[in-house]
Amino acid sequence: MNYKIIGKYIKNLNFSIPSPKTFFLLSKDIANYKINIDIKSSRIKENIIEVLTSINLQPTNTNLEKINTEVVYAAIIELDTNKIEKEELEKIILVEVPTQIYSELRQIFIYLFERSGFREVKINETVDFQKLYNMKKFQ
Repeated sequence: MNYKIIGKYIKNLNFSIPSPKTFFLLSKDIANYKINIDIKSSRIKENIIEVLTSINLQPTNTNLEKINTEVVYAAIIELDTNKIEKEELEKIILVEVPTQIYSELRQIFIYLFERSGFREVKINETVDFQKLYNMKKFQ
């Protein structure tokens, strides 16, 4: 492994249901929402990178009331060397780090829904970040 995670934290947390109507509609129509995962990164120092993995819920139908849900989970990684090939660095940022932190991110997201009265939110226990990376790479 050419890196190690030296810190993890919740960078941003947004969870708001704008009205009682939205709450009741959401509990009926939760299947009409999809989970989105996004990954971004930024270099902090020469061999330190912040990897931001976010998860949010989006309506699949524009007629649905929108709730604001997003958890951005940050992982600070330290690279063992400054001489990592671009493709290897991409895999670390887009595959390896998200795979390592996904279960924690998922737990936080589910906890928010459960504490808000939603027991029917189903989120895959694992995500194949390698498959997503390959799909993006060959588009």
